[in-house]
Amino acid sequence: MMEQFIEIKAANQDSLLFYRMGDFYELFFQDAEIASRALGITLTKRGKHQGEDIPMCGVPVHAADDYLQKLIAQGHRVAVCEQVEDPAEAKKRGSKSVVRRDVVRLVTPGTITEEKLLAPSEANYMMTLGRVKGQGGSASGNGDSYALAWIDISTGSFKVAESAADRLLADILRVDPRELIVADPIYHDPELRAVFDVLGRVANPQPAALFDSAAASGRIARFYGVATPESFGQFSRAELAAISGAIAYVEKTQISERPPLARPEREESGSSLFIDAATRANLELTRTLSGNRDGSLLKAIDRTVTGGGARLLAERLTAPLTDPAEINRRLDCVSFLSAETRLCEALRAVLKGAPDMPRALSRLALRRGGPRDLGALRAGLKAARQVLEAVSAAMLPDGLKNACDALSSLPADLSSNLDRALAEELPLLRRDGGFVRAGYNAELDEMRALRDQSRRVIAGMERDLAEETGIRSLKIRHNNVLGYYIEVTANHAEVMNGTDAAKARFIHRQTMANAMRFTTTELAGLETKIANAADRALQIELAVFDAMLEEVVSHAEAIRAGAAALSEIDVAAAAAVLAASENYCRPVVDDGLSFHIDGGRHPVVEQALRRQLADPFVANDCDLSPEGDAKHGAIWLLTGPNMGGKSTFLRQNALIAILAQMGFFVPAAAAHIGIVDRLFSRVGASDDLARGRSTFMVEMVETAAILNQAGDRALVILDEIGRGTATFDGLSIAWAAVEYLHEKNRCRAIFATHFHEMTALAEKLSRLHNVTMRVKEWEGDVVFLHEVGMGAADRSYGVQVARLAGLPDSVVERAREVLRQLEEGETSGKAARLVDDLPLFSVAAKREAPKPAGGGALADAMESLHPDEMTPREALEALYRLKELAARS
Repeated sequence: MMEQFIEIKAANQDSLLFYRMGDFYELFFQDAEIASRALGITLTKRGKHQGEDIPMCGVPVHAADDYLQKLIAQGHRVAVCEQVEDPAEAKKRGSKSVVRRDVVRLVTPGTITEEKLLAPSEANYMMTLGRVKGQGGSASGNGDSYALAWIDISTGSFKVAESAADRLLADILRVDPRELIVADPIYHDPELRAVFDVLGRVANPQPAALFDSAAASGRIARFYGVATPESFGQFSRAELAAISGAIAYVEKTQISERPPLARPEREESGSSLFIDAATRANLELTRTLSGNRDGSLLKAIDRTVTGGGARLLAERLTAPLTDPAEINRRLDCVSFLSAETRLCEALRAVLKGAPDMPRALSRLALRRGGPRDLGALRAGLKAARQVLEAVSAAMLPDGLKNACDALSSLPADLSSNLDRALAEELPLLRRDGGFVRAGYNAELDEMRALRDQSRRVIAGMERDLAEETGIRSLKIRHNNVLGYYIEVTANHAEVMNGTDAAKARFIHRQTMANAMRFTTTELAGLETKIANAADRALQIELAVFDAMLEEVVSHAEAIRAGAAALSEIDVAAAAAVLAASENYCRPVVDDGLSFHIDGGRHPVVEQALRRQLADPFVANDCDLSPEGDAKHGAIWLLTGPNMGGKSTFLRQNALIAILAQMGFFVPAAAAHIGIVDRLFSRVGASDDLARGRSTFMVEMVETAAILNQAGDRALVILDEIGRGTATFDGLSIAWAAVEYLHEKNRCRAIFATHFHEMTALAEKLSRLHNVTMRVKEWEGDVVFLHEVGMGAADRSYGVQVARLAGLPDSVVERAREVLRQLEEGETSGKAARLVDDLPLFSVAAKREAPKPAGGGALADAMESLHPDEMTPREALEALYRLKELAARS
């Protein structure tokens, strides 16, 4: 047995091996030690190997899903090894023969299908990264092309898109896969090391052969049973490599089973709003910075009632559209259902009872499903019919009409067959039987009648024997060893075998401590009939199940399309309910550069205030639209006190843009959004100690990414750039960054700062406007109004905020004194002098201009100085001489 284990383990070294032994999955050696720690189960020993005790632990087969859930959550992969032959066959080969076992499935974070292991509202993506080297020849640099393919094996969803080295991490985190499969050479490429460091255990290196682009077309064609994958569309070599890698990994993990994957759907470049990794985290779209769903935008807007709808909502939130026509089609659906409130509620009532059809379909196709999965499809098809009935008299917008067309295409014969075949109450496992409706199969009904009638005959026989023998306690029982038997207490043994006639009739089977067991010829014959009837009934039911399974899988594409349509209707109805309950408005979305929001609100903070404090959220306007003949959007320079609401205002405008472009109504009185193609946000402070980056370094890296990538259609949100270093260093960086945004990026932006000197920039930069968070001072205290108005702040009220935070009074008073002295220093006028040097690019031109020949006496004097060799007194004297020379020149 251990030889067999070692052989199978050698072929699955990267996985924990669940080795089937009877009713347990056993783990040995290092696997046992890892599992024991991860699962909190007892580590024991069994036998020896090379003179050492063999560590061992195990989990019951019937509870394996619970243990798998814990292991998968911790990032482990599990190889499930089952017995693949009847033990009787092994005995025929000899007494020392071991039952043949083999791995039937690899369970990995990205390929799970079990209902217990999946969150209903979250997709479970497995992603692959394909790369084709360019002419530059470097491993990941000049000319290389990248593509990502991602599959949710539990639903069959399959998508692919091109990427690039500089946006690879952002594209991966947008999808948020549970597992990223990469070729070994890519995984060990030093230029991509930073990407895989961020992903950690999510990245899973595999042999490069899985991604061979030359063999990709053949592998794809074989999997789908087509002549060529070109019938699915045109794909680049990198995309084919990624698709092939995904299919190869599915085949590797599912062994002999094939999930019903949809054909790869290509996402066009630029079809969705680009949001980089830092922005996605800062805006807390699907999870907060602490990793919780509560407090995220997704949690705040989710009003869906189905698992598929919740997954579609998350997908739309992470990838808002950039096509105004498609956005407005979605908005039309929300507007329609907002107006038709009775229809909206009727649809939601139907959808609440709709099960997760794609996941049930996937389990069935992989031979892991049961009768309840067939029941889920039956209920889902019924919900589809009810939805069609509900909207039959309505004039639907295009989006809902297309969804209903998909529902109309669902196979009616499949629905009726499932209705006829399945009982109302269904068991979890097909081996339990009892899931086929009475009247569906005549032979099954006959076997069931025989089985059930025989049980009544057994009861009658028990009654007759009790009367005949006078033993009231006589029972006819059954177990798996003896079958049916007659049991009496030991003190009645004389009655059963006291005479020759009794001995001839009652055949002794077993003596127990307090009872004796017998059988009769009649009982043995009846047992044979019962056993045969029950076995035959189960065989018929299993055949019915297999037939229904084949029919279901043959309609997989139509079922997936119908389920997707139900999800779309769910999301549209959820958006309508959200808009009504939270007083959201329909945004105007077009191809322009407008960004005008009246009475905008933060969707998450507003709901939190209502729950916790019952205080209304203070709404604010924002207008970054081009003015007059200007060809580019505006920049708002936002000043104001700490705790005044600057960060909330920054984030709420970014979130409003996201909601508008995902096709949702927005938290505002009115909104006009010109398409944003890239969204960047630098908000909050964090460090990256593992990669040797301080808070300030992280801030600078993220700022650099924004300044290097933002175009005129981008929306940029920047908060407190430059605060992590010395005051004048920070001011200088923030100043130059604003100039660059204005002159080079020419994007719509909001720039919050405490460097009040920067407000002077509005005098020279035509598209820059000063706005501030308003406050009032009252009897020495500061009152935050949370209102945004035109103008500039002259103070940050940091000392007052420190007092509110609870700093000791002596510290606060000392801070006031120091602040007063600093403000009286020679700092006035510096901003005005800096403005005279604008713009940034004229300064750069001066710096890059060649020096004139010669240089004069001042230049010669400076050239002759050697500061490292001078005493402080000599340096001071030299400084006076230089000043005198400068005055003469």
